[in-house]
Amino acid sequence: MKTPPTGAGAAPAATAAPNPCEGVGAEKKSVINPELWQACAGPLVNLPPAGTQVVYFPQGHSEQVAASMKKVVDAQIPNYPNLPSKLLCSLHSVTLHADPDTDEVFAKMILRPVSSFDKEALLRSDLALKTGKPQPEFFCKTLTASDTSTHGGFSVPRRAAEKIFPTL
Repeated sequence: MKTPPTGAGAAPAATAAPNPCEGVGAEKKSVINPELWQACAGPLVNLPPAGTQVVYFPQGHSEQVAASMKKVVDAQIPNYPNLPSKLLCSLHSVTLHADPDTDEVFAKMILRPVSSFDKEALLRSDLALKTGKPQPEFFCKTLTASDTSTHGGFSVPRRAAEKIFPTL
């Protein structure tokens, strides 16, 4: 996932929180369906809601940026000896996006550093992720000619059908 590469990992605060489902089109903003975004991102992707306290790892972010730019990671990571290895931050906003050229989905998160470490608040934010909406059921299959029929039928594995569709 991409995050804003600014300062110590936190972007400047905006005056108004953006719509969490806004996406970036080629030249204009478009709304991204959060359920479709989640399906494209996969079942292992969980985004914390705005207002949650999160831990930001500047070194890991720097490595991700260097790797995504296809540069040699070791040669491109700047060394900031006074920067802490982790920063407690408040998640100001999360916006969902899709790259119009590659259809890759990503989220932009604006973080604000928190001066004091509040273990209980961090624990509450961790629990908030576990009590979210249930994940949609899905399966992946590469379609072949034998998966279709002239009667409009479609073949799926029995286990997937029983998992996704209600019994009749």
